[in-house]
Amino acid sequence: MHEWLARKLSLRLRVFLFFALVAFGGIAAVVAGLWLGYQRVPESGIEGGFVFAGLVAGFGVLAMAVWVWFLFDENVAKAIQKLAGGMRARAHADIAEELDHQPARYLGDLAPAAQAITGSLSETKNALAEAVERETTRLAVENARLQALLADVPAGVLLCTCEHQIVFYNGQAQEILAGEISAGLHRSLLDYLREGPLQNAYRRLLASEDADASSDILCAAVQSGEVLAGRMRLVNLPQRSADEPGYVLTLRDVTTDLALHAGREELLEEVFERVRRPAANLQTVLDSGALDNGNGRAALLGEVGALTHAITDLGARYDAARGGWWPMEDIRASELVDSVVALLEREGIHLTAEAERLMLRCDAFQLVALLTHLCERLSTVIGATAISLRIAEEEEGGALVTIGWFGDVLQVGLLDGWLDLPLEVGMANVTGRTVLSTHATDAWPESGAVGRALLRLPLRKACPIGAPLVGARRSAVYDFDLMDREPSGELAETPLRELTCVVFDTETTGLLPSSGDEIVQIAALRLVGGKRIPGEKFESLVNPERPIPASATEVHHVTNEMVANAPVIADVGRRFHAFAHDAVLVAHNAPFDLEFLRRHEAGIGKRFDHPVLDTVLLSAVVFGQSETHTLDALTERLGVVIPPEARHTAMGDTIATAAALEMMIPMLEGQGYRTFGEVITAVRRHSRLLKDANSPDKVPG
Repeated sequence: MHEWLARKLSLRLRVFLFFALVAFGGIAAVVAGLWLGYQRVPESGIEGGFVFAGLVAGFGVLAMAVWVWFLFDENVAKAIQKLAGGMRARAHADIAEELDHQPARYLGDLAPAAQAITGSLSETKNALAEAVERETTRLAVENARLQALLADVPAGVLLCTCEHQIVFYNGQAQEILAGEISAGLHRSLLDYLREGPLQNAYRRLLASEDADASSDILCAAVQSGEVLAGRMRLVNLPQRSADEPGYVLTLRDVTTDLALHAGREELLEEVFERVRRPAANLQTVLDSGALDNGNGRAALLGEVGALTHAITDLGARYDAARGGWWPMEDIRASELVDSVVALLEREGIHLTAEAERLMLRCDAFQLVALLTHLCERLSTVIGATAISLRIAEEEEGGALVTIGWFGDVLQVGLLDGWLDLPLEVGMANVTGRTVLSTHATDAWPESGAVGRALLRLPLRKACPIGAPLVGARRSAVYDFDLMDREPSGELAETPLRELTCVVFDTETTGLLPSSGDEIVQIAALRLVGGKRIPGEKFESLVNPERPIPASATEVHHVTNEMVANAPVIADVGRRFHAFAHDAVLVAHNAPFDLEFLRRHEAGIGKRFDHPVLDTVLLSAVVFGQSETHTLDALTERLGVVIPPEARHTAMGDTIATAAALEMMIPMLEGQGYRTFGEVITAVRRHSRLLKDANSPDKVPG
């Protein structure tokens, strides 16, 4: 019946029927009241009858008004609100699903018209997106190539604004700046490097009349104290005034280099000190002419012995330290053996080569030359046949290079002679022994299986491919729009799109922190300029120092075994606070998550007094308070898909909350809420739904 009415009656007719119902209902209530009052006249008199009639009529009119209001609210007001929220989502959040017009079925042609508009808008957006994609494909490819190139530059590269805000960094820069506060977009470089050298270099470049001038700097890291060598060059952009240029800063960690250099200098000083004195004493003995007596000869032998011991000791120390002084590189073991095979084939020598999936840290050029030299000598000097080369992982770490052949075991004296021969590496005085010394290793022959002989050469620095490598770099991260952003001053005046947000979620042992429930997992993501930053995330299990109930494990799948060796909340909370440094915290039902953190502020040593955005309240602003505002309901309205296995995990819910926030920002702007202060004012109108987690004195609304 309702569906038939929705199809047959126009919107104007239904509105007319609402008011007609109010009118006829009011008249009926008055008539009923007068009739009932007339019936009471004989008992209570005419005055009592009129009073009774008025009460009956008043309550009747009131009941009729409430009933009509309920019908109007359910079928008109809420329907319009849902329709408006759906249209706004499709207009600003790029939702491709068709608009559900079922809630607005009693609004006549309004729902089909809205569906037609959103469908047309979606088609137009898709056509425009396809055109833009076609035109920008080439630029995207070039951008990816440039990004990959910059990501693997051996020096750390940063692009900063004149306020020292980071707008680009590569993987090497992230490693150099690693510390309590991880490198991130729109963070201040002064959080990582001492301010003085940066400011001095920047002022020198501003005062220079040469637009291409650069300034070398030596500065220290704030958190680690490591010494960094850098070069700064100004970058003038047309969007910014000429007196406010940004700058490019290249950095490399010279702490190790300085330590090695100091070690070499110390060793050289000790060489001169320990050799100079015995040499002077020898000269004294020789000049004194006392060699003819026993004391003179004993003194001479003593000084010669001291000199010999000093030279032997210093030589051993030099050989041990030399491997750290020589520049090394990472190379795949397979690439190294392929190079040896290719060089030997040019000499007509066939080599069987095999290499495990290893990454070697070595001077590949010198090592290839040495292995080629040894294989050539084995073939041409002792007539070795079926020569093989294998590089395998050692159980104690590192790698073992093995050359095998059919023939006699190599004599140690012959091997020593080969190692003393110069290698063809384009550098003077480089022998096989030099290469071994550079890599702080040795080579020795031994017998193998029946008829086989072996030559072993261990390498100390190697690890399986896929394992974390020292020096492994990830993609460069950037947002060049940050270069054009003017400082907004007060947080309340900051546009939503310019906020730096940390979206987070926690999993707990239960729902009552006041009764002893604790965090078992926390995860977070950074958003800058309304967009997620790849790689800038935080995730950690937390030891709650109490058993996790089975009912809680069924929800978030975190077990007591998983958290047994995890850090406690004091450690994790301190690292999370550093990750959320100078950011707006965002959560779904933020008061719940923040209560767990704030009750541990004393142990953490930090206060969680950040500005806060709550996606529950943002959902109420966008879609109306009468809607359901659970994370599942919100993501379903926005078309955000949460894999079932990720739901109720800290990172899974964080990703879903971040996606919802990204989509709601343009919807809030479409409603006229463009700044953080305007949004806080709007969410505080929904305090009956959920209390705003911001302190009024810190974030006035």
